[in-house]
Amino acid sequence: MDAVVDTIIHPLDPLSLAEIAEAVAILKDERVLADTIRFPIIRLEEPTKTDLVAFRAGRPSPRLAFILSLDISTGATFESIVDLTAKTVADHKRLAHDELPYGQPPVMLCEFETVEATVKSDPRWIEAVKKRGITDEDIPLVQIDPFSSGYFGLDFEKGQRIVRAVSYWRGDERDNGYSHPIEGVVAVVDLVKNQVVDLVDDGRIIPVPKKKRNYGQEAFPETRAGLRPLDIVQPEGPSFTVDGWKVEWQNWSFRVGFTPREGLVLHELGIKDGGKTRPIVFRASVTEMVVPYADPTANHFWKSAFDAGEYGLGRLANCLELGCDCLGHIHYFDVPSADDFGQPMVMKNAICMHEEDYGILWKHYEFRNGIFEVRRSRRLVISFFATVGNYDYGFYWYLYQDGTIQLEAKLTGIIQTAAVAPGETYQWGGMVDDDLGGPTHQHFFNARLHMDVDGGGNTVTEHEFVPRPWGDDNPYGNVFDTKTKVLKRELDSPAVANGETGRYWKVQNPNVKNSVGKAPGYKMVVMPSPLMLAQEGSTVAQRGGFAKKHIWVTAFDPAEKYASGDYPNVHAGGDGLPKYVAQNRDIENADVVLWHSFGHTHVCKPEDFPIMPVEYAGFTLKPNGFFDANIAMDLPADKNGHSRDNREADCCTPIPETTSSCCH
Repeated sequence: MDAVVDTIIHPLDPLSLAEIAEAVAILKDERVLADTIRFPIIRLEEPTKTDLVAFRAGRPSPRLAFILSLDISTGATFESIVDLTAKTVADHKRLAHDELPYGQPPVMLCEFETVEATVKSDPRWIEAVKKRGITDEDIPLVQIDPFSSGYFGLDFEKGQRIVRAVSYWRGDERDNGYSHPIEGVVAVVDLVKNQVVDLVDDGRIIPVPKKKRNYGQEAFPETRAGLRPLDIVQPEGPSFTVDGWKVEWQNWSFRVGFTPREGLVLHELGIKDGGKTRPIVFRASVTEMVVPYADPTANHFWKSAFDAGEYGLGRLANCLELGCDCLGHIHYFDVPSADDFGQPMVMKNAICMHEEDYGILWKHYEFRNGIFEVRRSRRLVISFFATVGNYDYGFYWYLYQDGTIQLEAKLTGIIQTAAVAPGETYQWGGMVDDDLGGPTHQHFFNARLHMDVDGGGNTVTEHEFVPRPWGDDNPYGNVFDTKTKVLKRELDSPAVANGETGRYWKVQNPNVKNSVGKAPGYKMVVMPSPLMLAQEGSTVAQRGGFAKKHIWVTAFDPAEKYASGDYPNVHAGGDGLPKYVAQNRDIENADVVLWHSFGHTHVCKPEDFPIMPVEYAGFTLKPNGFFDANIAMDLPADKNGHSRDNREADCCTPIPETTSSCCH
């Protein structure tokens, strides 16, 4: 869209700029908020499935805004629901963050901006870095990285709003500071008191690596030659249509949403089949990610950033660049948002949507009669990128013409680094350059899929393949069976994928029959993915318990929005998915949420520096008995008129337009 839409046409539309301003004004007026109040989160309080049934029946529902407010002078935090329809504060409660298990709102950009001055004015920090060769002339250019602190039961953590800060030498403000870590010095900053409440100096005097490894364009004046243009052309425009926040493409329909914590959300994802739209997923998003590090030394043992819950993936979304981040015929969504002061603002080009070719969709050549048919696959891409400190994460939802749904997370950016004494080898990860190591770490994402397969109740089943023993019914030893388990209660659901047995999960609607008399469903295809390797009982395992299993299923509860719980920042642990499933509610033929944890274990190597090439992680949902047949059989057999044979002498002259197809 060229401009943010302020007219609300659907209850799932994100809050408009006008609504954000009005919600903040109502809250400030009714509760007489102080000037020291800041707003880490302002978002739509979304309607439920039941609410939308009422909406479609013509019964109005209130338009609600959720506001998280924080008094930066005291740390007092409030959750509020503002009824924009009634123009009143419907609920306003103070959070008990001074009691176990504690927890804090996400860290705001306005707080990050104060940390550098706080650290650099602390005499203990100055003394510690000078021991490592940092001079008074160096200090102004030293890079201070505030980092969410984790939790270890220390007094200055309990109920307090803190970050831990590490430091990097720079010779110039455009230098890549991560090439020059100052090892063994960590400042703990109380964001409310604006002071260093603890300074760690572990006594190791490791020289700061001074070799420059910059990545700005000026660092590579000689670029490789011979790379000719590769253009993506859609002369007749894209195949999708956009109406506000609603999108339709190749029988698919869905609504785009966006929250400060999750970023991109897909609502009411369904596909037209036999003249009617069949629902599949009511709401899909990535609610959390955690990055635990495997180095026990002072600069690193506590690092375990919960990038959604401690910072906000949506708040850190990039403004995407046409022709760089997104290629082809692009549709951008500008997102209405709010800054830390509650002022409305537009996140320009936050979401990118386009079509792309994806190779062969289906093909067969029958030599007996000469019938040759092939169809190319095209997919719709809906994506956004968030930069969280040193790392950059892209989240790409793909919809395919055969009914497949895919999520791919793209991991890039700059690794965390550690200084290594000359002549020594880094023992907690991999060497990436002279005297520079990269700590081994893991990245874990969790996708929340509020399922709605054909509407009504859904049941999740677990399946795997097992060899049948030799016997009269297996005389040649070639038979194997499918073992099926119905997940009846929540504690049946936590599970680990197994590639050896091909373990997978299906979400089915037992109240409907497909063309072969079975329940229609979708299959969760899990990519090879690690689990959290931190020991049971460690604080990161207690705080990020969702990453200990690949699959979780819960009964829908509007209060259970996030895999790590509401406030993982400086939280003692035990919240989120392990807590949700402990209720052991019925999940058979129910309104269920399927949660999937997936990720990547990263052992750093020289090729990861100075910028890490993209690593991929994700999953796929494939129709399994949902359709009567391959729904992509009706695709036209078009031949791409811009393709050419490079063996031809005049290979760069466009071939004449042709009516021929890929059929012979």
